[in-house]
Amino acid sequence: MSEDVRLSALKDWEDERVLRALSDGNRLALAELYERYWYPLYRVAFQKTKSQEIAEELVQDLFVQLWQKRASLSVRRTDQYLFGALKYSVIDYIRGQIVHEKFQEYQQIFTSQADFSTEDQLAYSDLVGTIETELRKLPPKTQEVFRLSRFEGQTIPEISQKLDLTDKTVEYHLSKALKLLRAQLRDYSFLWLMLLLAER
Repeated sequence: MSEDVRLSALKDWEDERVLRALSDGNRLALAELYERYWYPLYRVAFQKTKSQEIAEELVQDLFVQLWQKRASLSVRRTDQYLFGALKYSVIDYIRGQIVHEKFQEYQQIFTSQADFSTEDQLAYSDLVGTIETELRKLPPKTQEVFRLSRFEGQTIPEISQKLDLTDKTVEYHLSKALKLLRAQLRDYSFLWLMLLLAER
């Protein structure tokens, strides 16, 4: 049976049957769910973020995660699962924007008052090396945005102009990188993490 025929057959299946096929590793099942739910999910994401690019990124990430977790899925209703997952993704994004504003003030205080010793500088270099290792786990664009922001000190508008992205898209990539790094770097000095990983 050709893939075209198989994909056509999937269109007549109920969501739960398509999801079971997805759990078995059927990529066509993922494509079918994407076809059914991409626009409704995008519309909700756009209403909440007010950004076409951010909404598209959030929905795309959702389907990437759906594929990555396919073997362990336990879902009763596909629509509830997808919209519920999107809800938490949007909340994380919005929370990142709120944190961004609060950390700006802390960033200025620490950078103006800290007098770092040689030991501190070595600790910082070690932290940067670890961050580089963790960054390689992220998409290339997210890596580039983080490096421009944290290692080159460029502002969000400067990065937006350089990479031809909107400010919201740059903020999204930064939030994505920071979420991973904060989870992986819990053992490092709080001060260094505040300086390097604070939203700004």
